[in-house]
Formats: sequence, structure tokens, C-alpha cells
Amino acid sequence: MDVESSICQGNEDSGPSESGIKIPDRMLKREQDRLEDVERKKEAKNSQSVTEEKSGFFTATFSSERATIEELLEGCSGATDRALATQTLEKVTTKTQFLQKFLNDSMVFLPQYELRQAQAALQKLQNSLAEKRDEILPKKKFAFRSRAANTPKVDPPAPPVTPKDSGRTKVDGAISPPEQCGFSHFEAQVLTKSGAEIKQQDVLLTHLTNCKVRLLGSPSTIHIKHVQNCEIFSGPVSSSVFVDHCTGSTLSFPCQQLRTHHTTDTQVYLHVTSRAIIEDCQGVRFAPFAWSYPGLDQDFKVSGLDRERNNWNQVDDFNWLALGTQSPNWSVIPETERRTEWDS
Repeated sequence: MDVESSICQGNEDSGPSESGIKIPDRMLKREQDRLEDVERKKEAKNSQSVTEEKSGFFTATFSSERATIEELLEGCSGATDRALATQTLEKVTTKTQFLQKFLNDSMVFLPQYELRQAQAALQKLQNSLAEKRDEILPKKKFAFRSRAANTPKVDPPAPPVTPKDSGRTKVDGAISPPEQCGFSHFEAQVLTKSGAEIKQQDVLLTHLTNCKVRLLGSPSTIHIKHVQNCEIFSGPVSSSVFVDHCTGSTLSFPCQQLRTHHTTDTQVYLHVTSRAIIEDCQGVRFAPFAWSYPGLDQDFKVSGLDRERNNWNQVDDFNWLALGTQSPNWSVIPETERRTEWDS
């Protein structure tokens, strides 16, 4: 038996070669795996290059816009012209909303560390904007007006009425300056804003206890701070909802992004087009947005939100880094426990 015959008989499952000698399949497979591995590494390298390029563009653009906003805010401090200061704040609001959308659109390729840094920087800008607005355009105190048909109108000013002094359960005529939109320091009240009052403004809800809040319209942004045992329902929010120090409450709104901090035992009926984010939270439960009111369809159009895209159960917990394991800080509300009756 010659050498060629011995090779052929010893490798019945071998493949052919150009020289006529059959090569064992395991060797062919090894070579194929090697080539595939080379191709995978090449694709990974190309993908990494594209991601780094996108990340670099994001960092440069974000930093530039952030610096511009900070400069505008700094300029407001020395402004003596109220009209000019108001115009500058409107410009800052627009730029901040652009920066929020830019960040939302870039979330898919940003590394987690860079994403968290950008979100923290944006949150700081939004807080600075709210503080600067309070400084330059201070709120007037809330007051109530009587709706009794036979009560004559009283023109002389009266001392401010606080929620503790009032026996009412509904606020019908709360007065707030046009540049401010929201409610602050109320207890056991029904607080409502119409679409005509909201007009795509930023809404601030702070220091509320046992209140029912209804926002019938499309806010630009909502800030919810220091609320306890409240119901807060809103129409579609164009950009973000920020929740901080919320306890024992029920929230319901559509939005582009949700950021929740220091919140416990709270239910959120949510429509969100990116991903919800929680941090330092416990006992937060989620379900799909289900509240409705006349004009909701039109408000969705005004907000620009995609009604077909809802990531209500896609939640990132920044305190839970165990990949593939459910965070104990949030959960989905079982269908049998979800709210089915809504009032407006």
C-alpha cells in the first residue's frame, strides 16, 4: 500500500485538497473557525471605531452646548432689564430641551459611565435654570377667589390664604405668574392646570401632601419634588419628567425620559419612549399609561411623542449593577392590581 492510499484510508471523513491528498475535516473546520474569528475581530474593531467616533462627536457637541447654556445663565445674574432676562431664560430653556433630545438620541451608543456623567450634568443645568427663573421671575403667592354667585366682589387685598387655613378641597382660581407654571406648598387640595395654562411650559410641582394634581395639556418638562401621598396625572410631556423625594404616591404620564431619585412606595403608570431611570429608590412599581381625558390625542401630537413606542417596563437602576438579575428596587404592577378607574 502506498503513502497516498494509507492517508485516504486513515481519514475517511476528510475533505479534498488541490494536491489530491484529502485533508481531515477537523483541520478544515479549524481553519474555517480561524477565518471566522479573524472576521469577527475585524468587525468588532470597525464597530468600536464607529462607536468611539460617535462618542467623540457627542462629547464635543454636548460640552459646547453646555458651556453656552452656562454662559447664558451667568449673564442673567447681572441683567437689570426684566424683559431681556426673560428672553434669555426662554433661550436657555430651548437650548436645554435640545440638549435633552440630543442626549436621548445618543443613549444607544454611549458607554454607561459617559451617559451617567451627561445625565448628571444635564440635571444640574435644569436645576440651575429653575433656580435662576425663581430668582429673576419670583412667584407670586397663591390666593383663592370665591365662586359664590351672590357674593359681591371684594377689591381690597386680603392676607394670603394658606392651605392649612382653607377648608376647601379644590383650588379653582390659584393665581400664578405667567412665567411660572405649577403648584407649591399645598395640602389636601385638588389642583388643576388646563392645556391653555400649560402651553408647553416647564411645570414645577413641589412640597405637596395628600393632593390630587391634574395637568390637562402638554408640558415641556415636569419637575416633581418633595411630594407625599399624592396623585399626579399629566398629559404628554415633550421631554423629561424628573421625580425627587416622592413617597406613597401614584404618578401617570407619557414622556420622553423619566429620571427618579429618592422615591419609595410609588406607582408609576408610564409611557416612555426611551428608558426609565431610577436611583436611590425602593418599592417603585410600573404599569402602562392608562389615564385619559378629552384632548389627549391632540396633546400627543403637540408633544411629538411616538405613541407606538412605549418602554414602560424597561427600567435602569443605577444602584443595581448585577447584569441579568432583576433589581429589587422596582417591579411591574400585576394586571389584577392595576388601576382601572380614572378621574379627571
